[in-house]
Amino acid sequence: MHAPEFVIKPRSHTVWEKQCVRLHCTVSGWPDPRVVWYKNNVAIDPIGNAGKYKLESRYSVHSLEINRCDFDDTAQYHVSAMNSKGEQSAYASVVVKRFKGEIDESLPSPRHGPVSEYGINFQTHIVDKFGVSFGREGETMSLGCTVIIYPTLHLYKPEVQWYRDDVLLSPSKWNHMHWSGDRATLTLTHLNKEDEGLYTLRVTTKSGYETYSAYVFVKDADAEVERAPGAPLDVRCLDANKDYIIVTWKQPAVDGGDSILGYFVDRCEVGTTHWIQCNDTPVKFARFPVTGLVEGRSYLFRVRAINKSGMSRPSRVSEPVAAMDPSDRARMRGTSAPWTGQIIVTEEEPAEGVVPGRPLELQVTEATKNYVVLSWNPPGEKGLEGVMYYVEKCVSGTDSWQRVNTEIPVKSPRFALFDLAEGKSYSFRVRCCNSAGVGEPSDPTEAITVGDKLDIPSAPSKVVPTRNTDTSVVVSWVASSEAKELVGYYIEGSIEGSNVWEPCNNKPVKATRFICHGLMTGEKYMFRVRAVNAAGLSQFSPESEAVEVKAAIASPAPPYGITVLECVCDSMVLAWKQPSFIGGADITGYFVDYREVTDGVPGKWHEANIKAISDRAYRVSDLKENRKYQFQVRAANMAGVGIPSLPSNTFLCEEWTIAVPGPPHDLQVREVRNDSLVLLWKPPVYQGRDPVNGFYIDIKEADAPEEVWRGVNNKATEKTFIKVNLKEGERFVFRVRAQNKAGVGECSDVTEPVPALTKPGTKEIVVDVNDDGIISLNYEFCDLTPDSKFVWSKNYEEITDSSRLTIETKGNKSKAIFNTLEEEDIGIYSCLVTHTDGASSSYNLSEEELKRLLEVSHDHKFPIIPLKSELAVELLEKGKVRFWLQADKISANGKVDYIFNEKAVSQGEKYKMNFDKNTGVIEMIMESLTPADEGTFTFQLQDGKATNQSSLVLIGDVFKALQKESEFQKKEWVRKQGPHFIEYLGYEVTPECCVILKCKVGNVKKETSAHWYKDGREIKSDEHLGFTEGVLKLEIAQISKKDAGVYEVVLKDDRGKDTSTLNLTDQGFKDLMNEVFSFIANSSTALKITSTDQGIRLYTFVSYYNDLLQVTWHYKDSAIAFSDRIKSGVVGEQLWLQITEPTEKDMGKYAIEFNDGKGGLRRTVELSGQGETIIISIFESSLLATLIVCLGRARVAGGLPDVVTIQEGKALNLTCNISGDPVPEVTWLKNDREITSDDHCILKFASGKFASFIITGVNTSDSGKYSILVKNKYGTESGDFTVSVFIPDEAGGKKNKSGPNLVVNIFLLSIMAADLPSKFWVIFETVCPVFQTQVDKSRLLTF
Repeated sequence: MHAPEFVIKPRSHTVWEKQCVRLHCTVSGWPDPRVVWYKNNVAIDPIGNAGKYKLESRYSVHSLEINRCDFDDTAQYHVSAMNSKGEQSAYASVVVKRFKGEIDESLPSPRHGPVSEYGINFQTHIVDKFGVSFGREGETMSLGCTVIIYPTLHLYKPEVQWYRDDVLLSPSKWNHMHWSGDRATLTLTHLNKEDEGLYTLRVTTKSGYETYSAYVFVKDADAEVERAPGAPLDVRCLDANKDYIIVTWKQPAVDGGDSILGYFVDRCEVGTTHWIQCNDTPVKFARFPVTGLVEGRSYLFRVRAINKSGMSRPSRVSEPVAAMDPSDRARMRGTSAPWTGQIIVTEEEPAEGVVPGRPLELQVTEATKNYVVLSWNPPGEKGLEGVMYYVEKCVSGTDSWQRVNTEIPVKSPRFALFDLAEGKSYSFRVRCCNSAGVGEPSDPTEAITVGDKLDIPSAPSKVVPTRNTDTSVVVSWVASSEAKELVGYYIEGSIEGSNVWEPCNNKPVKATRFICHGLMTGEKYMFRVRAVNAAGLSQFSPESEAVEVKAAIASPAPPYGITVLECVCDSMVLAWKQPSFIGGADITGYFVDYREVTDGVPGKWHEANIKAISDRAYRVSDLKENRKYQFQVRAANMAGVGIPSLPSNTFLCEEWTIAVPGPPHDLQVREVRNDSLVLLWKPPVYQGRDPVNGFYIDIKEADAPEEVWRGVNNKATEKTFIKVNLKEGERFVFRVRAQNKAGVGECSDVTEPVPALTKPGTKEIVVDVNDDGIISLNYEFCDLTPDSKFVWSKNYEEITDSSRLTIETKGNKSKAIFNTLEEEDIGIYSCLVTHTDGASSSYNLSEEELKRLLEVSHDHKFPIIPLKSELAVELLEKGKVRFWLQADKISANGKVDYIFNEKAVSQGEKYKMNFDKNTGVIEMIMESLTPADEGTFTFQLQDGKATNQSSLVLIGDVFKALQKESEFQKKEWVRKQGPHFIEYLGYEVTPECCVILKCKVGNVKKETSAHWYKDGREIKSDEHLGFTEGVLKLEIAQISKKDAGVYEVVLKDDRGKDTSTLNLTDQGFKDLMNEVFSFIANSSTALKITSTDQGIRLYTFVSYYNDLLQVTWHYKDSAIAFSDRIKSGVVGEQLWLQITEPTEKDMGKYAIEFNDGKGGLRRTVELSGQGETIIISIFESSLLATLIVCLGRARVAGGLPDVVTIQEGKALNLTCNISGDPVPEVTWLKNDREITSDDHCILKFASGKFASFIITGVNTSDSGKYSILVKNKYGTESGDFTVSVFIPDEAGGKKNKSGPNLVVNIFLLSIMAADLPSKFWVIFETVCPVFQTQVDKSRLLTF
């Protein structure tokens, strides 16, 4: 039990006359309170005022309806609720307004019913209306409405009138009106704050009138001086006389942040553009008498405000006013009397020479601290000529009268006195004067103390804001208790917590209730009010409580679509659809009524439930079997219970016995897009014989016939939701069927048509991972209503458990934050925005997406700055060492630590650091490397939370190589400061097999010299040296073994010198010769065959032959074993193969192969003949000549061992036999390099037969491979041996072993003895009997 409490209080209303108004409230309390309505504290009796009042109370909602309001209904109403626990009251005001002038017939009274003149009843509708509008001073604004009048009559023009604040507007330079035949337009050409107000369009026909109103707000233009006040407004002229006019205005709402110090009044004579300031010092009072005007001239006035920051913009100019006597102005405005033929004298002729009498009724009409205004009436005598006036003043307590206007008397019976001492008391009197003299003074006024007589009003109080729409709030307040000559009120609003106040109106309003428009939906505002009169602005009222800007709530519309989900013998389960309009607040429940229908006649309604139910399905019990019933449903929210739905169809209460399920219900459509939507439903209440095990969904175009229903899914789905693919732009409807083991049941109700269109501004759920690795689902919706809420679901079931997700909503954004993302969170997440047109979106969190998000979360939690390149090192000019890396992305806040061997290093002489944050390049430069710099270099990067590092290890051979290269580059830089080699010494082989040694030099001058050296000995300049175009050349025409050596070129001048060396020994010489051999091989001609006296010769020619050239002859792809019968040789540039006594066995493919150290070159020829007889004949005739040549060839006959092992310090003496005719040339080689005789190594060749090799005292440097080369015109032969020198201590117990003696074989014909005919051996033994005992057929060697 508790005392009554008003859940919703009645709201105040302002209505037009003859409209209806309804006050309602919601009251809670137990026991149920008794509610009484009062008007001005008098209880309302609806029976005593039949048809005027209607009282209603249902479901705790109580209402008072006042029919056809008139001015007598303007009052304060209150409602009282009372029970045994106490009494509570709530108040509301009703203001009934009529158009100004309705009573004095400035507006015609409405006429209703058919018009007798035309016999037509016009129906007027105002559509396409202008709304609440906002403008700024100086702009142009148009307000318009479309007017539909039915029936339409050609050229019929209704009376169209525009009002501002109930004042009829007339066309002017500020207001332009236009009627186009169906649209009324009002254009405000140059907005000023005077244009702010409630604008009403009134369209009158012979059948009555229709009106529409909306408010226009006008803000101040931007100040010309920062923090200057706004312009004053509503400048008017009062009490105009011959030389005196009082100008009034209203203070602006905006003071610029500093108090207004006062106002300046400017005047301008009509017809000119020159403005003159009327007051020298600013006046605070919003009224000022302007004097010194020229009688009969018209003037315009304007006002400017000033504070300590500067001057405001000027106000809108006043209407023009003429400086003349009011009676003259009245005569000018009056109409002439009709001509009657008579002259009527209305005024006596002025009397000449008569001194005027005393002025009458002198009084002080206005007194401020700046001025005092006196007024009087002229003297009573008529006909006085040219009366003017002198004003005199006297300080109270003295008898000294002082004339104020000593020079020029005033013409008007009004006068303003300035420069009076504030706080002193004065008396005033006036004298009349004319050409006859000055009259007696008037009676003096009572003593008047100079000061403001009008006080600033007190502050308003009890400011109460009330919800109105989603962009406006109704603000009401209690009027100022002490306010004389009140001009109105200014209202200011501020978002809670911002402490920034903005004016809600820029033109004072006189009512104590105002609708503040243009507010931001969902924000909380506070309001304050201050009063204004001519004396100034009051203090602000206390600030109101904060109110959230959202639409006021109303009771919901009726539900619809009532169906039966299950029926048993005494109850039915009903379902229905949610109302299309829910009243701006969530539906709190539903109430179901039922009635029995007997023989088609419905009975009385009964309540099925007393307590509201939240679901849209309800079981109605206590019904009677086989009776027919109708049902209706009401929806309720905080504002109350709405009107009931239409009665349902008539249903028979009988038990269902079918085996299949009943219909699913509560179908809902979500996530409508151009190509898809999601359909949700609830399972049937009636399961049938067996439980439901699946659902089928049907679809068809909205306008298609029933026959074209088609299934969405071929296999039943166990879920109660499904995503359906659609065709863009079409409208579809859906239905659902449930199935169990018995079959498929009845279809659900069909959904409303749904167009497959994505609504503008639709957004999807976005997954976000923040810097801390927290994963969230984010949804944003811009067009929220004040009561909209974000509802998150998993698998389309609302999430109520916060253990897995945390929901955060702020403004138009909501996010679902995963507390700890795991496998159990896999599913479809969706978000629905309530109180919208179905804004929703979903996100499918699959297993793959879960893994991806966890990886991204880890990367965000432990972020790494990405690198384009790891830490690397390179050498710069002068051998500088540059360590560098490049970050892919780094902000301006990024920083780097440079570490060497776990110690930080900084900028200094040794280290130069650079960090380019635009490119991400980080570098550290060292002038050189020392052994102390061996170690690990590391760059550590940090950018906010993200980090990374890269290291480079420089130790051991890697560091030494880098250090060596750095030193080399440094030397190179120094080298290049003087003459230097651009390309070092190399060689080139010409097609003529000449070898050219060359190098390219730079930075040379005239004094630069170049010297060539071989093996340390300078080569004298001759025709082979060249120096052209920076290239030095040395030509070797016919290279041989003796040309092997180390070549060197030296450049030098006064700047320094540079050296280049080319080693043409050992492998270097071999490589050179291989290139020579390659040229020789390529110059060879095709292999040819010719007959000789001895047999057959195969030969080829080369352009140049070198003794070092190695060739190999092949027969049938096998190397030929030379013998006395088959031999090879060279004659000049001819290389040949001689076959003596050829036979058929010698026929086949022959080839000569040139060895150039690479792939070589092979020339081939095919040998064929007529038979063995011809070949042998040729062979026998030339055999003898062949043997003579063989015996004359240079040979090493014997005497050299294979290996010589000798102790250090011993003498070595070797001798071998040499044969050949002519006597061969002898050359000794060591390690393939020619040696000459000297004191250490003595070489002798005696008698053309004996070659001696003597070393007087061997040492370890004498170890190596030695060769003797003998050569004459018939051929070349060599003998090889190896010398090994040992030291006794190192040799130990080794024995001195020498190899077998060199067996010198006689080179015979290159054919196996076994293959020669017997005649050959007879000839051989005859010619060479000395060799008979030494030659064995099985031991023949290759020639």
